[in-house]
Amino acid sequence: MNFEPSGKVTEFSARLRAFMDEHVHPAESAFREHFATTADKWVTPALVEELKHKARAVGLWNLFLPHHEQGAGLSNLEYAPLAEIMGRVWWAAEVFNCNAPDTGNMETLVLYGTDAQKERWLNPLLDGSIRSAFAMTEPEVASSDATNISCSIQRDGDEYVINGRKWYTTGAMRDTCELLIVMGKTEPDNPNRHAQQSMVLVPKNTPGVRIVRHVTTLGFDDAPFGEPEIVLENVRVPVENMLLGEGRGFEIAQGRLGPGRIHHCMRLIGGAQRALELVLDRVEERSTFGRKLSEHQSVREDIARSWCEIEQARLLTLKAADTVDREGTKAAWDLIAAIKIVAPSMAQTVIDRAMQIHGGKGLTADLPLAELFNYARQIRLADGPDQVHMMALGRKLVRQRQAAKAAG
Repeated sequence: MNFEPSGKVTEFSARLRAFMDEHVHPAESAFREHFATTADKWVTPALVEELKHKARAVGLWNLFLPHHEQGAGLSNLEYAPLAEIMGRVWWAAEVFNCNAPDTGNMETLVLYGTDAQKERWLNPLLDGSIRSAFAMTEPEVASSDATNISCSIQRDGDEYVINGRKWYTTGAMRDTCELLIVMGKTEPDNPNRHAQQSMVLVPKNTPGVRIVRHVTTLGFDDAPFGEPEIVLENVRVPVENMLLGEGRGFEIAQGRLGPGRIHHCMRLIGGAQRALELVLDRVEERSTFGRKLSEHQSVREDIARSWCEIEQARLLTLKAADTVDREGTKAAWDLIAAIKIVAPSMAQTVIDRAMQIHGGKGLTADLPLAELFNYARQIRLADGPDQVHMMALGRKLVRQRQAAKAAG
């Protein structure tokens, strides 16, 4: 197994690092200041739009999309180190049109959309002229089990009527968000619990779509994306807005979440790597009790543990990406579950150590650590909480062992 990057990936990585160093990192302070003073947090800052134009002009655009003429033609394994570089700044992926949930929504439309759906929604998303959201999680049920989803999607003639309540609908607060991909139940009584759900395309401005409130996480509002709670009350969309077909929502969800989990994990590895690099600078600059921080045994141990944990998570995630490329998402299921268990928790731990070593400054907006910590903590729940992945992976491993023993 060789994860040595190809010449193409090395070239992309060098260009991406140079762009981040020249344009994105210097804009971090201005980004924070903008949202501390703006009257409308849900309008994308001009500085981000300018960065997007610059990135697109130099060919750093839609890097995540492997099988589309407007993508970069990179495999999951090839894209992984690029996602890591973007993850050093929590909002940077949008600069390259590689941010969730738009990436997952674009992949969904590529894989499952009709020609008309692609023309209406995919093309402007690929162009970056509109944004989208994915409405699956619900406040009133345990949405970690998708079969619990209660949002109703019922056919009425040539339309579907949607009723339900969603929250953590990332991106739906934005003024440029025009599309919600809504997951709900079309066949709640189907004995096959995984054939009850469907996904439907809902324009955000459809009558009956109402944003109730914005939900913060650990005090962060994630502007300009936002995490709103949304009520869908007698929302009507044409039947041609159904994705793939009734009862196939669970299938679509599994198809979109494989690469998406790899993207999240690699971005978190990038955030953890940046936290470690900040620590390596800090420990040489500060002294306590007559010695540099770097000379204290406990600090050295924290550095060593962090390096090992980052490297382990990186290699496991690269292995998952490589398996998806070679054998498909289904064959990589156990590895995808494993990285979702390992990477967010690792990032949270490494970033927490970095905050501790930086003292009071580590908790402030002077450094990116608090924002990165919030992102890591979110992803321990997003795309399935730790416990669900551990339960499913543990069950599968026991079954595999018993099957192997039975086979002799």
